[in-house]
Amino acid sequence: MFSLQSKKAVITGGGSGIGRAIAVLFAKQGAEVHIIDLSIESAQDAVDEIKNAGGNVFSHACNVSSQADVKATFEKIGSINILINNAGIANVGKADTTSEADFDRVMDVNVKGVYNCLFAAIPQFRLSGGGVILNMASIAAWVGISDRFAYSTAKGAVMAMTLSVARDYLSENIRCNSISPARVHTPFVDGFISKNYAGKEEEMFEKLSKSQPIGRMGKPDEIAALALYLCSEEAGFITGCDYPIDGGFIKLNN
Repeated sequence: MFSLQSKKAVITGGGSGIGRAIAVLFAKQGAEVHIIDLSIESAQDAVDEIKNAGGNVFSHACNVSSQADVKATFEKIGSINILINNAGIANVGKADTTSEADFDRVMDVNVKGVYNCLFAAIPQFRLSGGGVILNMASIAAWVGISDRFAYSTAKGAVMAMTLSVARDYLSENIRCNSISPARVHTPFVDGFISKNYAGKEEEMFEKLSKSQPIGRMGKPDEIAALALYLCSEEAGFITGCDYPIDGGFIKLNN
């Protein structure tokens, strides 16, 4: 079950965190993995891990907010079977404390970046006779989270894009779903805490961990396992759905 033999998968932001976990697992399951990251260097550790395990992997330096850059990258990769839109950035701020520059920066990566990859990937899916798109949304698209105005706005857009794409490409054998994680312990989270809560790292890590009713943050491997299922042939009857993976955050928080 859950074999990805003969499949070609593109994973944006695949050099670290959740993206890296997905890349490693997909390669283990037989996929030819293409990691898109800001630089070849930022993806190198993930590439080395996959190659050392005998996997088939390529890396591409690409800024997902640039449509020209994205189009050139996908044309180089050619026909694909799976796209994971994982690249994203965070921001702290309310509607009246988020600067225009920060808002634009989050939209450029988290919304326009997804659009650019969809725009460039769909012609490549047609060459393969269809495939699977998986977008990384967030529980922030489901519930109000303090001081995450721009991020929540962007992830709400990602969820809406998921539904639109799922509807528009039903007849072309392209499925599209999304995953909405709660907090997952990655280097991204550690860097985010360090940048925004300097001197209070341990306190904030504990607070953020316990905000999930299950009492901890998720693990990248747990998100990757759900991604594998949704991109496998076993999930062939699933499209247009979002899957919270949140330790009970949405339904059990009171």
